[in-house]
Amino acid sequence: GAAVLEMTLLGGSFEVTASGVIAIAGADMEAVEERHARPLALGRSHRVLAGEVLRFSAAVRGVRTYLALPGGIDVEPILGSRSTCLPGGFGGLDGRALAPGDVLRASRPPTEADPDHRWATGGFDPTMETTIRIVRVSPAPGVHATAFDRLVSRAWTVSPVGDRTGARLEGDALPTTAAGEHLVSAGVLPGAIQLPASGEPIVLLADAPTIGGYPVPAVVARADVPIIAQRQPGEAVSFVAITLQEARLAADARRRERVESRS
Repeated sequence: GAAVLEMTLLGGSFEVTASGVIAIAGADMEAVEERHARPLALGRSHRVLAGEVLRFSAAVRGVRTYLALPGGIDVEPILGSRSTCLPGGFGGLDGRALAPGDVLRASRPPTEADPDHRWATGGFDPTMETTIRIVRVSPAPGVHATAFDRLVSRAWTVSPVGDRTGARLEGDALPTTAAGEHLVSAGVLPGAIQLPASGEPIVLLADAPTIGGYPVPAVVARADVPIIAQRQPGEAVSFVAITLQEARLAADARRRERVESRS
């Protein structure tokens, strides 16, 4: 539940104003501490000193990189969250993206346990080099089989048109409705795969709406949503069918991995 800084495809530079600890996860933006040309590895925490500058370049693998401070970034919670809603202009730091001169403060001082800590990748490993990333999906309730079967029988390409709401996929169009079918709005969640009129799927991500009226042929296993969120435009992805029980077991395994990484 702690607030972190998210950088998408392109990073930035940050001056350390007080010695402490930072941690980095997610996409590989070739982070470095400039004064000593010290690389900052992913999936671990690092000591930093006042006056040092941390630089994050463009992502070479993955899409989103996360920079964390002890206890999270100190911002006021709104509606029970410290995250930023850019479309609504609220939350986080004045409801906007960061600008030069902004100051980020940690919610607590670092402890002896903070430095040099390592943890699991949480479903995404930017060091893995694969041409097509396989993502597990389960059929959505009430879906007609044709759309689901075609979804899992071919590879897709991540479109450059996408954001935190959803990742658009390009490929052969899928059938959007069965003949004569009347659709009504229904609840959706991150991982739901919607089919707009174009027939090209949209995988809903962290800023997914709570309701939608597009057909939903499948839902990505919760454990695999980070894989979709970290695929760059132009990269391929394909789906494999699993049962709902298998999806729940995968989510349980991911939770255990996170707990073990904190111990």
